[in-house]
Amino acid sequence: MKKVLALSLCIGALAASTTGARSSDADFFAGKNVTILIGYASGGTYDATARLLARHMGRHIAGNPNFLPQNLPGAGGIKAILNLYSVSPRDGTALGMLARSYAIEPAFNPQMAKYDPTRFSPIGSTSKEVSVGVVWHTRGVKSLDELQTQQITVGATGIIDDTGRFPTLVRNLTGAKIKVVTGYPGGNDVTMAMERGEVDARFGWSWGSLKSRSKVWLDEKKINVLIQMALQKASDLPDVPLIMDFAKTDLDKKALELLFSPQIGAWPLIAPPDVPKERIAILRRAFDATVKDPAFLADAEKIQIEVDPVSGEMMQQVVARIATFDRSVIDRAIALTEAK
Repeated sequence: MKKVLALSLCIGALAASTTGARSSDADFFAGKNVTILIGYASGGTYDATARLLARHMGRHIAGNPNFLPQNLPGAGGIKAILNLYSVSPRDGTALGMLARSYAIEPAFNPQMAKYDPTRFSPIGSTSKEVSVGVVWHTRGVKSLDELQTQQITVGATGIIDDTGRFPTLVRNLTGAKIKVVTGYPGGNDVTMAMERGEVDARFGWSWGSLKSRSKVWLDEKKINVLIQMALQKASDLPDVPLIMDFAKTDLDKKALELLFSPQIGAWPLIAPPDVPKERIAILRRAFDATVKDPAFLADAEKIQIEVDPVSGEMMQQVVARIATFDRSVIDRAIALTEAK
């Protein structure tokens, strides 16, 4: 009887401990501030998306924590990635709206991107994306074929992020005459530089963002869409060439899959390594509820942010898939995006 009583007490203590831990996690965010590091300057879609989520996610977490956006641009988005990986708190109070290429950066830039992408915990993305390359109308270029004989300048935030990597890829794969000009703080700065005539074009521009936030340019034919860069075409761009169609070998196709898989989670909200699993679950549930919230959707429509959400679990599967590519695929992808 004593043994049974002792066992019952032990089970009861374990249950109380487990319940207490769960209660602690559920109550953890009460009165807390949750920082969202944004890897780019203010004014672009990364910034707008992070601030949109910050205005609404707290309502979907017990304790209604405050979400505080903080821009940390630099090194083509890698500065924010490294900060989230190595410096930020690992308790759920720090998140990042990171460059979507975070899952492949260590393969392409190992000297700077010293982190393991699989250790991050994705929370969700507000949409998937197709990237496009566009040229300003006064340049007079209307198709990719014309770049076999005419050169354009493409503005970029860095040679190692999508804005620099994608035009370099197009040049190396298709023979297009493209010169990349780096140093702009964010995509919005590239757009303004194109409008001012400093550069001719912007590549790696999200089609959904362009349609919603710069639709007037499409309507007034101020920009010409030359190419789309993704695994599949956008349904409303049937006549614009897809980068996948230029792959000459199976190795090229796999290299392009590696390069464009991150676009499945185009606006990635990410937690740092080692955040307790229950808190990751709380944040993911909050994200999933937020992107269905009528107030959030109305706000997104108001500021022209497209919402076609991708779950944190799906993003994690994509990151795991990227980690399986062998060295030959990585080497070919590096060669295709190498500045020459």
